[in-house]
Amino acid sequence: MAMSGVKLTEGCMNTYQDIQKSKKHRYAVFVIREGQIDVETVGNRTNVYSDFLSDLHQKDGEAEDCRYGLYDYEYQFNPDGAESTFKSKIFLMSWCPDSSKIKKKMLYSSSFDTLKRAFVGVHKVIQANDKSECEQGCVEEILRSTDRN
Repeated sequence: MAMSGVKLTEGCMNTYQDIQKSKKHRYAVFVIREGQIDVETVGNRTNVYSDFLSDLHQKDGEAEDCRYGLYDYEYQFNPDGAESTFKSKIFLMSWCPDSSKIKKKMLYSSSFDTLKRAFVGVHKVIQANDKSECEQGCVEEILRSTDRN
């Protein structure tokens, strides 16, 4: 349980297993409602990164809203002196835009540890407060930084 007292639903763990082990989904977006982190949206394997961003970037009235996103990212890896291969890395993103309500930002920030501890095997954790930090190129750069040539 997080400092905020927010718990994870069983659906979150099932969805994580579906993405990590079964490769059933491309991504999932999670929301905090009624004191629990729950699955809001699941993306098919055929969905692309822009679909993920549109599901992640939600509004709460006029203000932007916070979300958590989990994405199974695939890219081509070209190691020095070897054939190129495709790699897959799962990242967990906390999306708390600067323009969202302060109480929401505090709740999502203090509850993020719950997801990080529960989702064992995530390759990278990304904290994003601006849409530029969510862009595909920025995220791919972060994921590639852990590759060995």
